[in-house]
Amino acid sequence: MTDTKRYGKYYRFGLYLVVVVLVNLAGITLFFRADLTRNGVYSLSAASREAVETLSEPLTIKVFFTRNLPAPHNNTERYLRDLLDEYAVHSNRYFNYRFYDVSAEEGEVDEETKRNQQAAVGYGIFPVQIQNIEQDEVKFQNAYMGMVLIHGDVVDRIPAITSTDGLEYTITSKIEKMNSKISALLNLDEPVRVKLYFSSSFADVAPQIDLPGLMDIPGRVEALVNELNETFYGTLEYVRRDPSVDSTAMAEVRRNDLITLRWPDLPDAGVRAGTGTAGLVVECGDRRRAVDLVQVYRHIFGTQYRLADVEGLGETVGEMVDDVIDINKKIGYLASHGTWPLAGGNPYQQEQQNPDALTNFNRLVSGEYSVVPVQLGEEEIPEGVDCLIIAGPREPFSDWELFQIDQFLMEGKSLAILLDRFNEIVPQRGGGMGYNQPVYLPIETGLDGLLEQYGMSVGRSYVLDERSYEQRMPEAYGGGSRQIYVAPLIGPEQINDRLPYMRNIKTLVTVKSSPVTLLRDTIRAQGLSAEVLFSSSDRSWEMADRIDLSPWAMQPPEDESVFESMPLAVMVEGAFESRFAGGEVPELEATAADSAAAAAPGGDLQPLAGDRAIIGKGRPGRIFLIGTSEIVKNNVLDDRGQSLTATFVMNVLDHLNGRDAYAAMRSKTRSFNPLGETGAGTKAFVKTFNIAGLPVIVVAFGVLVWFRRAARKRRIQTMFAAADRRA
Repeated sequence: MTDTKRYGKYYRFGLYLVVVVLVNLAGITLFFRADLTRNGVYSLSAASREAVETLSEPLTIKVFFTRNLPAPHNNTERYLRDLLDEYAVHSNRYFNYRFYDVSAEEGEVDEETKRNQQAAVGYGIFPVQIQNIEQDEVKFQNAYMGMVLIHGDVVDRIPAITSTDGLEYTITSKIEKMNSKISALLNLDEPVRVKLYFSSSFADVAPQIDLPGLMDIPGRVEALVNELNETFYGTLEYVRRDPSVDSTAMAEVRRNDLITLRWPDLPDAGVRAGTGTAGLVVECGDRRRAVDLVQVYRHIFGTQYRLADVEGLGETVGEMVDDVIDINKKIGYLASHGTWPLAGGNPYQQEQQNPDALTNFNRLVSGEYSVVPVQLGEEEIPEGVDCLIIAGPREPFSDWELFQIDQFLMEGKSLAILLDRFNEIVPQRGGGMGYNQPVYLPIETGLDGLLEQYGMSVGRSYVLDERSYEQRMPEAYGGGSRQIYVAPLIGPEQINDRLPYMRNIKTLVTVKSSPVTLLRDTIRAQGLSAEVLFSSSDRSWEMADRIDLSPWAMQPPEDESVFESMPLAVMVEGAFESRFAGGEVPELEATAADSAAAAAPGGDLQPLAGDRAIIGKGRPGRIFLIGTSEIVKNNVLDDRGQSLTATFVMNVLDHLNGRDAYAAMRSKTRSFNPLGETGAGTKAFVKTFNIAGLPVIVVAFGVLVWFRRAARKRRIQTMFAAADRRA
């Protein structure tokens, strides 16, 4: 019996050992990971998995990251390693990555580290200066924090990875673009022409305008194009044109809006009056991009000239080629009817800049899409455009133009409409020193009929909100802050975070917003789906009739009944019904030039009558509507797209273009979690509880323990007394 028990122990030990070995073997062969973070921060999005699963050529990622960096950069390196591990897990055999050692130990650099640092610089990755605090001493350290992506012969890079925000989005976007770029280059029907317009007349005047390296540009540009051709599969064709002797080249200079420099006679220098152009144009088919190689700027000291950075011209040319070969999805921007311009003029000439230009918005959108300007009064919406942005129109649309927008939507495409209800007119300052009060005039564009047909409308008022942006006042005006009630601050409770592209967007700021109304009966009749994306707080009110946005005129009303929450932005989706169903195609109104041509001898210009069939019930499309265009202006959108408002704008555009996976990926790492608003009663209760409640609880607990110990003592005494009596 004893031997059986002894051997039984050995049997159980052996069985346990076999189980442990089998579990380890299963763990090695059956790979499993679980991301317990709320937003799946450490898991790849569906778009990222698809990007690396469908690679058709080798993709190599080289990471140059200095080791043992101080926080938070060490966390960035760890996150990057985990992220690339995830890419490797879900990729096919064409994906690989490697971290290169670029760290110098105590100032000594071995040969391998030196080669790695030289390779990083060769790829355009240079060390950046970071701050390091050691023993209460602030030190500065140079560190490499970049990566290079090599896909076939196409090379792209991220020169500085200083944050984890949007890192997965950036890497996946670059992988997708590189994949699309290779396909586009291999399927080109004609070469991409890189045309240098360089006037030989610069030879005499270059020393006079302090540009000694100007005459070296042709040789350097040609060498640059030959070098780039190795990574563009030989599709680039270099052409040089001299506008000084070629009248055709001069006409092309004007067509491409390149700067033409003019100079007078300079007898002392032996220079005769003349003109010159130095510009680069990249074109393929009917698409072209242009850049000036000599920039002009003026200040109080006179006119000066600056030569473009030829060293960085390779990256600029690469971006221009990407645009003209159309590797990005097209998105249309209405450039007529008084909408805000995308470009802001020459940055070196402050007087020419347009304060209303959407330069930051243009920069953000152009990074993901090919922006196509649409002149709706002169042409139809171009083919290949799946989304049209209408930002702040101020001029009325004709029936023909409304018909174009309507039928564009009926084709199953999308509209982003940012509609202003009032045009702010600032009177010219008179001779006195008084303040000229702006005048707000109603804007009538004719879009209201279309919007009501689609189940929505924009109110003719401004929404003011007690929960609004606080403006810091300068010390000259007494300091402190004041509420800008016309700039509602949208909190988490007013944002519809049930939608994937709205998740992790915790706060927004809008300016001069008008309320948006969903016409539920129309939406229900057409079988559409509608969502309010965000609303004002329940402490908001409307300013209608007489608009006055001066601080003393925007005070909250005393009547509590006027306060209510109002929708500010909506998304409506489905198969819309055309406003023109059952009617005739409107005629294109003749312009003044058309009328003159028709009246000329032999002129026979007729209004363009539509003979196309009207689409009465469209394919499923989408409309985003917001009652302000201020949200895309430079004073709201930052130039790097780091704000939550910029994330919201780009996510909406992604949703309109069917890129929901990218929208969700962009906002996945957003970690801003503001505290919820609490009432005065709740605040008083919490404060009282912390001051008086906690001590009372401690005292009560101590009294309870004292009573329990006294009761236990009495029980013990009673027990021993009973035992003594029995004895």
